Amino acid sequence: MIPVYNEEKDLQPCVLRLHDHLRRTFPYAFRITIADNASTDTTPQVSRRLEAEIPEVRAFRLEQKGRGRALRTVWSASDAPILAYMDVDLSTDLNALLPLVAPLISGHSDLAIGSRLARSSRVVRGPKREFISRAYNLILRGSLQARFSDAQCGFKAIRRDVARLLLPLVEDTGWFFDTEMLVLAERAGLRIHEVPVDWVDDPDSTVHIVKTATDDLKGVWRVGKALAGGSLPLDRLARPFGDDPRDREIKDVPKGLARQLVGFCVVGGLSTLFYLLLYSVFRQFGGSQLANALALLVSAVANTAANRRLTFGVRGRGGAVRHQAQGLVVFGIGLALTSGSLAALNAATSDPAHSTELAVLIAANLAATVLRFLLFRAWVFPDRREDGTPSTVAASLASHAPSSHAPASYAPSSQTYATVPPAQPYRHHAYAPLPQRPTTTPTRGNDS
Repeated sequence: MIPVYNEEKDLQPCVLRLHDHLRRTFPYAFRITIADNASTDTTPQVSRRLEAEIPEVRAFRLEQKGRGRALRTVWSASDAPILAYMDVDLSTDLNALLPLVAPLISGHSDLAIGSRLARSSRVVRGPKREFISRAYNLILRGSLQARFSDAQCGFKAIRRDVARLLLPLVEDTGWFFDTEMLVLAERAGLRIHEVPVDWVDDPDSTVHIVKTATDDLKGVWRVGKALAGGSLPLDRLARPFGDDPRDREIKDVPKGLARQLVGFCVVGGLSTLFYLLLYSVFRQFGGSQLANALALLVSAVANTAANRRLTFGVRGRGGAVRHQAQGLVVFGIGLALTSGSLAALNAATSDPAHSTELAVLIAANLAATVLRFLLFRAWVFPDRREDGTPSTVAASLASHAPSSHAPASYAPSSQTYATVPPAQPYRHHAYAPLPQRPTTTPTRGNDS
């Protein structure tokens, strides 16, 4: 896909060059889609002419501007198993296209991006754009903990099954669309493949740097706030695609209840050491009851967070506040057990030794640990698939995707828009091979 706005001069040579490259080097069937973002010059006419002349070219027209809007609309309507886009100036060397889509075709990765900031990338551009690009990358790393290296390179691909479920969560319709999509995908645990690219800056680029930077900073703030508040159902996107090795039955590897017990014991052991360390520190500044309460409170928050992620496999920020609140209830029960044991010890002897206090607390914590595991498994982190509650991503998206951002599709040379069908529940499947392009066997003596 090539999103364009007022590109009457560059569109035809770009499409011809891309088509020639794909025809010569790309082993799979392909389609080039021109997404016209409400151009006011002759870009629509050029698009339609290319569509009429080249069988693999399709022309779409949107009456509203916005690269993100174009990507969402065309990708949501496409039936291609792999969806990719690149900027019309073809600043990225086209030899990176096959390495970009290869891990998606194999099913190994969910998204793929070209990176101008990788060590092995070869980039030619001015110091101003270099500084802005690296500064933006630092902002993403510092504010959103992004680990991908280049959010704004116009060279990306995504599997269609992933796009169908991820795109409804992306709100931006402009240049921040790429960043938001990548941040949400990364937070959800999807696999992002990066390809170092050769990239030459286009001196005639029409991108307004100041406005784009301002919009991007607003987007960073909005996404950061949504992630911090847990309003995005990213935990439902943690494991929705392909064959997950964590679902396999492997000899001598605990699964289900056994795996949860192992994880809970490891987390519990570390939490107990952490609790005892905190108790010893707080005991220097206060009584045993106060030190116990503070140590148990801090360790309980850490214990709930660790068990949420490591023992019960919950990812993302969705429901984190509720889980911590329920964890505090469990903490209250543990506090009652340990405080009661300390009270019984103080009633039995007026001045117990510190080692005796620790021994009593260890025994009380063991009892509280058993109860904590049962409450975590049955109440705080229940397995929804066992109690009949839908665990598909589609059910989650239906209640979270804003209707104002619902993707729309349209047919070529038509202004009739239709809503995209709702996502179907995920089922594990083997990926079918992509259709191969027909090739002819070269005759002897042919230099092909």
